[in-house]
Amino acid sequence: MTSDRFLEEDLRVLTPEAFEFVLNNELKRAVRSQTFLTLLLVHPTPKPETQEADRAHAVRHVARLIGREVRETDLISHTGQGQLAVVLLDADLHNSMQVVDRLLLRLKNYSFPTPLAIDVGAACCPTHGADPETLRAAAAGRPVQRGGNRGNASNAQ
Repeated sequence: MTSDRFLEEDLRVLTPEAFEFVLNNELKRAVRSQTFLTLLLVHPTPKPETQEADRAHAVRHVARLIGREVRETDLISHTGQGQLAVVLLDADLHNSMQVVDRLLLRLKNYSFPTPLAIDVGAACCPTHGADPETLRAAAAGRPVQRGGNRGNASNAQ
């Protein structure tokens, strides 16, 4: 049995490859059935002098917290670039912003071992695009302003 509790309790965090496969299928379904889908890009940024292992731990920690706030059917993935991608299924941008506000509030009030700045970008299908690349670009270029898009998620300064 592994000593990494992240692997034991957060099995719903997908690998980048599995996430891409499921995202493509969900985008096709959303277009075909004329429903919404929102992509969130979450980028937790610890202090610059933070060790690489601590950065990876911070990403896992944020993923764990996000997993508690989103539905079981929503998708979470580590992108491999220090970011998390979250897909909110059947959620338009307005309703997704309520989820983002709740996430930011939880992350802002959580005391992380290392102070973090957390950027969140959001894009909705079909409003901002219907393919993964377009949605990623739109989410990266649309930082969320509601609830503060960049804040220290720790009590330590």
